[in-house]
Amino acid sequence: MGEVTRGRILVVEDDPEAALFVVHVLANRCRFEVIHTVDPVAALRLAADEHWDLLVTDLDMPGMTGLELLGALRQVAPGLPVAVVSAHALDGAPAALLGYADHYLEKPLRVEQLIATATALIGGGRQRWAGPYPDTPGHDTLPT
Repeated sequence: MGEVTRGRILVVEDDPEAALFVVHVLANRCRFEVIHTVDPVAALRLAADEHWDLLVTDLDMPGMTGLELLGALRQVAPGLPVAVVSAHALDGAPAALLGYADHYLEKPLRVEQLIATATALIGGGRQRWAGPYPDTPGHDTLPT
């Protein structure tokens, strides 16, 4: 029987060092199942096709901005908690971003802050949802 994880996290980050840090902390220190992709389009497909407890995304990515990703994500997985990571201060974030994201983390990330954010968003999401993605076909209901 496989090891039980505390939740599934999808990380969308184009910076290899930042991605390695996030994946290492969340997978090794917290025992979350963490999948990383550099491609926001692939992330959208994964979000639509599989169950996730949290998406962590960079704001500044080539090809598709984090804001564009969040807008599209809300169409395919409206209930999925999202933490946005950026090197920009919160007061510089577009107002529209704040409506799409559940939490905003500023780089450089701190281990404790990343762990606390992931744990809180996953825990809050499980309490809030009747299922992982309400009104989205093909997803199972989360156990309570």
